[in-house]
Amino acid sequence: MAFITWRVAQNTLKQMRLAQFDIDIGAQYFAFTREVLVFLIQVLDRMAHDRMTTEERSEFVTALVIRVAEILQENEDTMLGIPAEGQTSHFDEFITLFNELADHYAEFGHDEAGPDFNFVRYLGHRIEALMPAKDQRWVIDQIMATEVPEAVDMLQRGMKGVLSTEPRPARPERPARTNRSARPASTNSGDGANSAVPSEDSAEITAADD
Repeated sequence: MAFITWRVAQNTLKQMRLAQFDIDIGAQYFAFTREVLVFLIQVLDRMAHDRMTTEERSEFVTALVIRVAEILQENEDTMLGIPAEGQTSHFDEFITLFNELADHYAEFGHDEAGPDFNFVRYLGHRIEALMPAKDQRWVIDQIMATEVPEAVDMLQRGMKGVLSTEPRPARPERPARTNRSARPASTNSGDGANSAVPSEDSAEITAADD
């Protein structure tokens, strides 16, 4: 679910920019991304509560937070540079924010339809603080009415796919080619996966209790 969560956050950011909200590449871009990622993981934590045992849920959320933090760090290090020695890493910065906000989000409700009004409005208020003055009047409505419903729908479909016990249909075999011209072999491994960043042993992950 980590890559799905990342893609949902990136889609939210993209849609906000298409709606003419100013989110500049740089510190604001990643501050927005962190807030959305924390929110999405909190929503997934509530979904897991309804589908998993307490132990399974804890393992799921912990692994999810760590992998999302790794993906975020890879992107921040690439675009903003690696923090200087002695400064907080981008990985730890996300873990700290997640743990800080977990208790806040734990106060809000969630049901089959998704997060409740206060759950979503809290995200809106946090995003509002990141936006320029010209956008602050409209951003909460945009988050609540447009972005969150789409994001939650994507998470629900992703979670359903991850937890599905039905076997995936086999891919149809490609017909054999004839009269192929010789081509050099590709040097690409083809897996398309990002290399994992080692997690910090000191990182503490907090999952909201329900």
